[in-house]
Amino acid sequence: MATLKKNKTQPPATEQNFPIVGIGASAGGLDAFRRLLTAIPESSGMAYVLVQHLDPSHESMLPEILQRVTNIPVHEITDDIHLAPNHIYIIPENKILTSTDGVLQLAPRDKNILNLSIDIFFTTLAEVHKEFAVGVILSGTGKDGTKGLKAIKEYGGISIAQDMESAGYFGMPESAINAGVVDFILAPEKIPEQLLQINSAYKTSHVFTEEKPPSKDEGDVFRQILSLLRQHSDVDFTHYKDPTLRRRIARRIAIVKKKNLTNYLKFLRIDKDEQEALFQDMLIPVTSFFRDPKTFDSLTETVFASILKNKKPDDSIRIWIAGCSTGEELYSIAICLQEFLGANPDSYRERTKIQIFASDISEKAIKKARAGVYTNADVEGLSASQLVNYFTKNNGGYEVSKLIRDMCVIAHHNFLKDPPFAKMDLISCRNVLIYMDTFLQQKAFATFHYALKENGFLLLGKSESIGASSDLFLQAAKNEKIYSRKQVTGKFRSIATEQKQESLKTKVKTVVKHEATQTDFKKSAEAIMIAKSPASVVVNEQMDIVHIHGDLTPFLQSPQGKPTHNLLSMARDGLGFELRNAIHKATKEQVAVIKENIPLKLNATMNDSDSDQDGHGKQTLVTIEIIPLTDTFERHYLIRFEKMIVPKAKDEKSASSGKTQAGEAEKRNEQLEKELALNREDMRSITEDMEAANEELQSANEELQSSNEEMQSLNEELETSKEELQSTNEELIIVNQELFDKQEQLSVARIYSDSIVSTIRHPLIVLDKDLCIKTANAAFYKKFNVDEKETEKKWFYEIQHRQFDDFKLRSLLVKVVSQKDRIDNFEIVLNLPELGERTLLMNAQQIKNEKKAEQLILLAIEDVTERKLAEQKLKTFAEELEKKVKERTAALKESNEELKQTNTQLDQFAHVASHDLQEPLRKILTFSMRLQDDYKDELNTEAKMYLNKIEGASSRMKILIKDLLNYSRLLEHEKLFVKTDLNETLKNILNDFELLVDEKKAQIKFDELPAIEAIPLQMNQLFYNLISNALKFSREDVPPVITITSRTLSEKQMKKYPTFNPSVSYVEIIFTDNGIGFEQKYSEKIFTIFQRLHNRDTFIGTGIGLALTKKITENHHGVTFADGKENKGATFHVILPFKQSH
Repeated sequence: MATLKKNKTQPPATEQNFPIVGIGASAGGLDAFRRLLTAIPESSGMAYVLVQHLDPSHESMLPEILQRVTNIPVHEITDDIHLAPNHIYIIPENKILTSTDGVLQLAPRDKNILNLSIDIFFTTLAEVHKEFAVGVILSGTGKDGTKGLKAIKEYGGISIAQDMESAGYFGMPESAINAGVVDFILAPEKIPEQLLQINSAYKTSHVFTEEKPPSKDEGDVFRQILSLLRQHSDVDFTHYKDPTLRRRIARRIAIVKKKNLTNYLKFLRIDKDEQEALFQDMLIPVTSFFRDPKTFDSLTETVFASILKNKKPDDSIRIWIAGCSTGEELYSIAICLQEFLGANPDSYRERTKIQIFASDISEKAIKKARAGVYTNADVEGLSASQLVNYFTKNNGGYEVSKLIRDMCVIAHHNFLKDPPFAKMDLISCRNVLIYMDTFLQQKAFATFHYALKENGFLLLGKSESIGASSDLFLQAAKNEKIYSRKQVTGKFRSIATEQKQESLKTKVKTVVKHEATQTDFKKSAEAIMIAKSPASVVVNEQMDIVHIHGDLTPFLQSPQGKPTHNLLSMARDGLGFELRNAIHKATKEQVAVIKENIPLKLNATMNDSDSDQDGHGKQTLVTIEIIPLTDTFERHYLIRFEKMIVPKAKDEKSASSGKTQAGEAEKRNEQLEKELALNREDMRSITEDMEAANEELQSANEELQSSNEEMQSLNEELETSKEELQSTNEELIIVNQELFDKQEQLSVARIYSDSIVSTIRHPLIVLDKDLCIKTANAAFYKKFNVDEKETEKKWFYEIQHRQFDDFKLRSLLVKVVSQKDRIDNFEIVLNLPELGERTLLMNAQQIKNEKKAEQLILLAIEDVTERKLAEQKLKTFAEELEKKVKERTAALKESNEELKQTNTQLDQFAHVASHDLQEPLRKILTFSMRLQDDYKDELNTEAKMYLNKIEGASSRMKILIKDLLNYSRLLEHEKLFVKTDLNETLKNILNDFELLVDEKKAQIKFDELPAIEAIPLQMNQLFYNLISNALKFSREDVPPVITITSRTLSEKQMKKYPTFNPSVSYVEIIFTDNGIGFEQKYSEKIFTIFQRLHNRDTFIGTGIGLALTKKITENHHGVTFADGKENKGATFHVILPFKQSH
């Protein structure tokens, strides 16, 4: 069961028909994991396995950390845990993880081997889950995961890498991207969205098995896709393995986000690019330099030496790389051969011509192979010396040198269809045949057998074998897929060619004609040799006859039934056993073996001259000689036959005495005893050989396994020592990353808290549970004129001559300790030394520390003495002011009523109001000035600021009263227009509003304004009213933004106003604010005198300002109007002429 940090219930085993997402990371992976898991929905239908490089000596906290950012159950993996969708599995420390049949298995990590845990898991994930495997590489250094993604892609899965901009360490993602094995490059938070699309495609695209065959319609669609591919590429995939093809198609369906095979077929028909993409996916172009290094060691030790053994100085070495892909295999073999020739000066390196033919059915791959340019990631399998000797630097990559390129010929070629290259010493076809069914494999092997020279070699991939074509090839190197060509007699093997039958017939006729030209001399010589030398045959290891010399009728005969060339099957009765034993001995001892006087009875039906007249035949003694042939590549044997006739004796013709007959019987018995002894010896020898062979085979297997393990361990220790150090460093980074994050957070928090405590102007004290002072801030020491030595570790109520020894205060502090209570705004008046009587406001609460049992109190002290005094004075002043305002408000209401009744009384009211209001204003100003003069040393800055505001408000009210009087006289007095600079007008108004602007944190933006003919005082009033309104009617908690712009009206714009003088230019001044605005239906009402849209409690005002603005605009022969939206602000337009028409 997996150890689940929050939910220890292990999900039940389920059928593995859902995507398994392997996620690998190293340094910087924690942040990437968090970002990815946060974006995964709870019911994604996928399982997630997280593999991260961890310190083997520290317990991982990763499951607990990641459970905090997701609601999906998080498990720490233990042995034999079954995968289930919608669960997250995390590798524990010091373990290697593999996937077997949907079960996760752990193994101890070998400290002496490089930690490539991601590659190991991804590879097994691909092998087990195939198209359902998804590999994700996140932040990390090194290259772990790249090989694993190659495996996933090779088996039809999907590969994803984190984009390098978001990766903390981009070594691992960059390695995978540069290797060309990544389908998607995404930020961690974007990966789940892509995973969901992949899962959706997998659910609707069917990958069929023998147990679940496709329906007829689905099979038809599948065949149509293959037919479409054949039209596009001229490659027939019919006899490729069905599961492989379906996995590749399902992968493309997931990538292009189609619902099913039918939709994908429709898309494929119209999209030529997708046809090419599917074709390239079918070819699975996964290759690398010196892939499987042990294979190249075998080429050097076995193949190249054998090829050059019988080469003459001017002979050429011919090699064919069938299915060369992008050229890595081609150039690896070329480099390997060059290194072999350089290490063997006697191998005619300078005079040997090397021809390496490379072919593939992918034009894209052929193009790259011909270019011979590879990235740094591509050449990682090469040594430094190989890069120097056989490559040149090219724009950040490597280009194959001219020495290697000149020996290579690269062509587009289909070895299953096109005529093959011929007379090859070596053919390499690795990791191509595994995707083909038996029919195509046998066809390919027949082609390669034809193309190879008599002793040529065939190199296959580690997962490939000759299978049913074992009669064509012989394994030439143990533990490696290197085979030598067998000489096959009497069998016809068709090869891949599309030559017409007429061409084949012409070729056969030419051969026959050539053979008919042999000279009579050659025929005569052969006849003499046959007559004079013993009858003999040459056989191979399988006992098939490959050559016949002389008359073999007395010794061999054709068996009944199926024709055969096997020597043992054709041997006459009594001869087969002897032949088998003699050949076995010759093979074992590698010497010629002679067996004499083997009895053989010849039938009379043979028409042999040695048969008797009554048809019983004669007794024949046969001698056989087995000679191993040492000058052939494949083991062969020369078998010679000789006979001696022993005639039967007849009674009537016998002239001998009884003594002679007894001698003959004795000879016969002697002969039989010899035969019996020979047979016994043969049986004993065979028995011993079999027992010895069994023992040697068992011992050899054990030694081979032990030797391989030792060699592998030694090689890996030497090769990975440097990488092991890098891996260890990565693990240390991972282990410490969380600690660094927490330390950084604590450090930042400590800096913030120290800064706040040290800069705050109020005294702060930390008390322990006994109310002793532990520490205090600088403001405390400064305020009470004490230092640390005088206060720390002393009781709080003892300082300042025990002035803080207040019973109520001590009771409250005790409650904070015992009951975890808090003190809020406790006010106390103390008579402190040097400070006198002070009013202090105290707040306290307990400091929480879960890890320490220590109980501490934070006590904040604020001296509010000055504030209390100012509040009292302001309260007295406010009461008096409120009284005066109430008195005058009543008078104003009465006056407003009178104004509404008649306009003719307006002038009289204005005079009266002006006279009555100026007197209290003068008193207000007087009181304010007295406060400042009499109490200027006791008033703090804030109180003085309030008094200044009172004076400013009184002054503006005085001006307003004066303007109100002017309003009544606007129609009566003479209008004196002078040139007025509106910029100066605006500047003066802004000076008046300086305090209010600062208080509201307002912004006033304005353009350059023109100079016009106007009445300066009225222009001043107009700007004052509009800016005042914008500041007054601002939204709560939104700083006002006021913009003042101007523009000259065009002729077209002036036509909207029929009353305008067309001979005069007009300017439009626009006041825009972001205040409370108004509904557009009130746009005219707001310019009516004493009309208000809000009550007085909400916004202070008299309702005169906009009416005065409108009247001033009319006095200047202009217009004014407003636009507004509720809670969106308002815009006021004032249009005035530049010059007044007199």
